[in-house]
Amino acid sequence: MSRPAHRRPEYHKINKDLFVLTYGALVAQLCKDYEKDEDVNKYLDTMGYGIGTRLVEDFLARSCVGRCHSYSEIADIIAQVAFKMYLGITPSVTCNNASRNEFSLILDKNPLVEFVEELPTGRSSLCYCNLLCGIIRGALEMVHLAADVTFLQDRLKGDKVTEIGITFLKKLDEKKYRRKK
Repeated sequence: MSRPAHRRPEYHKINKDLFVLTYGALVAQLCKDYEKDEDVNKYLDTMGYGIGTRLVEDFLARSCVGRCHSYSEIADIIAQVAFKMYLGITPSVTCNNASRNEFSLILDKNPLVEFVEELPTGRSSLCYCNLLCGIIRGALEMVHLAADVTFLQDRLKGDKVTEIGITFLKKLDEKKYRRKK
């Protein structure tokens, strides 16, 4: 019996819905385990960082993107290729400063909050999707780029858009990450 060459769309939707519901359960459990929103946010960021450090290899193998030569190009690749590949959305990208190292990803739709109407009561500082910031930060670090990644705006907090800010800090020392022979 042969396997189909590609997944049918309904399987992708089931997988995405399962992921979104599982993520919601994870955040709900973390809110029970930690009293402070900052602790939940940190846990989600750390978890995302671990995912990002491993996901980057899959991304590079599947996307066939070449070497980027500017922060602007990297931000575009994150929005147009990575978000599309893993979340099925394409955020818009804006540059926020003259030195061209600060960018915003504007998400019209955020699949992680598809089944979420509002933040839990008393959790106004919760960054529900902080996992995404950790994923981006971890993936960038694995390609030798230090970045600060944070939510600047969030529809779950009453903002008009969901906006993730990426500030590229400096290029990491490649010698530090080379494998020893």
